[in-house]
Amino acid sequence: MRVGFIGTGSMGSILIEAFIRSGALNPEQIIATNRTLTKVERLAQSYPGLQAAPSNKQTAAESDLLFLCVKPMEFKAVIDEIESVVSSQQTVVSITSPVMIRHLEELLPCKIAKIIPSITNYVLSGATLCIYGDRMLPEDEDLLENLLSHISAPIRVSEQYTRISSDLSSCGPAFLAFFVEKFVEAAVQTTGISEAEATQLASEMTLGTGKLLTTGGFSPAELQKRVAVPGGITAEALLIMEKELCGVFYDLIRTTHAKYEEDVEKVKARLFRTKVD
Repeated sequence: MRVGFIGTGSMGSILIEAFIRSGALNPEQIIATNRTLTKVERLAQSYPGLQAAPSNKQTAAESDLLFLCVKPMEFKAVIDEIESVVSSQQTVVSITSPVMIRHLEELLPCKIAKIIPSITNYVLSGATLCIYGDRMLPEDEDLLENLLSHISAPIRVSEQYTRISSDLSSCGPAFLAFFVEKFVEAAVQTTGISEAEATQLASEMTLGTGKLLTTGGFSPAELQKRVAVPGGITAEALLIMEKELCGVFYDLIRTTHAKYEEDVEKVKARLFRTKVD
């Protein structure tokens, strides 16, 4: 199987490197291109056998499975370039949430899937959201999920829940990192503990908590109950968080959804803009 990547920016390069390091793909199976070709050439130097292609068209033509790892407003230009070489036997995978599957199916003759990866995939962890178009066969879905299982836990979601699922799995690491950063800042400024020591403690705590919530079998509520003794220090702190933080999460979700809907409309307008425009 030949796997292509159009776009080797942050997430495109993370996927390529994770697939290679996990053993899911050999470099010789990968062909990639980028608007700035030197980025792909650096990947090819790091992973001998990986082919750096000079154009999107060549990458699309030579791929069985093609990942589109470009920004939402760049999809129109990419599709215009590759539509003449894409066949019904190929699978094109978008990793961009505001690009709707039905719109890609109108513009390309191939099988269409959408996955939402996470930066956690870089360490072969976290989830990958999987959403499939009507042309995908069960064996196509299994092949893609088998590939993704080397670097993540593939989870099938409905496209209508793309945004909230992405908030939790893909944006979540940034939100959690913000919480850790502010927790560490407060600890350093209030007590004088070193930033390095506080960061190490908080980071190890985050890792351990993730394991408790997954392989440990705890729910978030159960974990809080096990740690917080009634009337104890943790319980007092949780009361503060309950009072001060709960509204923030509702605001966060409203904000991400509003931006998502705006982006969906912008992408749709661009994808179906007439040639006169």
